[in-house]
Amino acid sequence: MPLVTTKEMFKKAYDGGYAIGAFNVNNMEIIQGITQAAADLRAPLILQVSAGARKYASHVYLMKLVEAAVEDTGLPICLHLDHGDSFEICKSCIDGGFTSVMMDGSKFSFEENIRITSEVVKYAHDRGVVVEGELGRLAGVEDDVNVSAEDSSYTRPEEVQEFVERTGVDSLAIAIGTSHGAYKFKPGTKPQLQFQILEEVGKRLPGFPIVLHGASSVPQEFVKAINSNGGALEDAIGVPEDMLRQAASMAVCKINIDSDLRLAMTAAVREHLANHPGDFDPRQFLKPGRESIKAMVAHKINNVLGCAGQA
Repeated sequence: MPLVTTKEMFKKAYDGGYAIGAFNVNNMEIIQGITQAAADLRAPLILQVSAGARKYASHVYLMKLVEAAVEDTGLPICLHLDHGDSFEICKSCIDGGFTSVMMDGSKFSFEENIRITSEVVKYAHDRGVVVEGELGRLAGVEDDVNVSAEDSSYTRPEEVQEFVERTGVDSLAIAIGTSHGAYKFKPGTKPQLQFQILEEVGKRLPGFPIVLHGASSVPQEFVKAINSNGGALEDAIGVPEDMLRQAASMAVCKINIDSDLRLAMTAAVREHLANHPGDFDPRQFLKPGRESIKAMVAHKINNVLGCAGQA
């Protein structure tokens, strides 16, 4: 089975009231952990690559690893560029075999965002590739994305229809209160997602797939594992999973998951090295890291996304 786009995935997800997981990948073990969990649960899958991941692993290595995952699992897998910030990087990924790209023009004015996103859409659609756009800005830090709380902004529902119609994007990332990176908050408090914005966007764009970035939500067992081996995470971290599941039951068809995977892998590696301080074989500490990612992805598919059995 070749790589696929998200068109059919998102239509089924919207109609079925679930979301597809878009998991960031950087190396072989991460890809294996994600795809093994999805294969076990027969879940459709989006593997996404940031600009930082392309610099780290290189485009050709990531492509070959993802192609191997498709061959190994037989799953419908979409390969997506996360947070492309220029026409040039989107073009490079399209030409290099990606089946989906994100043009993140949220740092520009509304008109400039439309202009550059439209250019990407025309180039992508002529080559059978789908495009995700973005309106609104999430706070937080993740790879090359760095937005202060002061510069963040919620999506304005009154702008979404015009943006989609003028650009021709296939999906839209919106800002309703999530945050990039390991989103921390004090015990006894929690982030408040603006579901009224999501509901209004859904009314203005009926049947149109919405994307949620910055949806870190780390189960407590992973937090405890990290803290017991030298970490210093808050007792409560991330967006509560019941909120994410609610979003997935509405217009949200794609939920991005990255920081959760990093934390899961880090917890397992730290635990192994703490118990085996003399170990210098990367296979020995990367193996539990891979298994921890597999467990995290299975947890997300079953408890947040609701897409098990939909491949």
